[in-house]
Amino acid sequence: MYLIGLTGGIASGKSTVARRLFEHGAVHIDADQLARKVVEPGTPALAAIVEAFGSGVLRADGSLDRTKLGTIVFADHEQLARLNAIVHPAVRELSGRLIAKAEADDPDAVVVYDVPLLVEAQVDHPFDLIVVTDAPRRAQVARLVEERGLDPAHAEARVDAQADREARTAIADVVIDTGGTLAHTMSQADALWARVRAEQRAKGSARPG
Repeated sequence: MYLIGLTGGIASGKSTVARRLFEHGAVHIDADQLARKVVEPGTPALAAIVEAFGSGVLRADGSLDRTKLGTIVFADHEQLARLNAIVHPAVRELSGRLIAKAEADDPDAVVVYDVPLLVEAQVDHPFDLIVVTDAPRRAQVARLVEERGLDPAHAEARVDAQADREARTAIADVVIDTGGTLAHTMSQADALWARVRAEQRAKGSARPG
């Protein structure tokens, strides 16, 4: 198995790169989806959130009201740290199981673990390669405004709340520049796939027997 950690700031083109690698045949695991799954009704993580933040963060049907919880934690670093201490370990455990399953299903699988908070959450899976999608701040803000309908001030706050670009690119083995055209981003993703497959072939031919 070949494990890629894919990260990058909000609206930095992660989904585009992940989709392209998936089209090439990679197994895609999305940390955002896992973060929703681990707080579904009946999960230990949701019970811990209610204990920490009160039943006011639940909807009438017992599911988590993300908007309400967001208003509590978004502007309060201490409360956000409390939430992360509940959610991140649960996501780590689930992602570990999914990665192990992908390897069991296909020992030669290329697994792309798409983790927006790879730096912040200190994700420690044994990655073969860490790939960072990188776009200029103004491009991230513009995408949030144009594609997600945020007002400019809110968009800037969302971008600035994340780890800075230097912290992310410092851990990168590969940086994909998504500030240009879609075709330019795609060609870099294609080159990455070719590199991974070449490395796998080299490893395979180096195996004894």
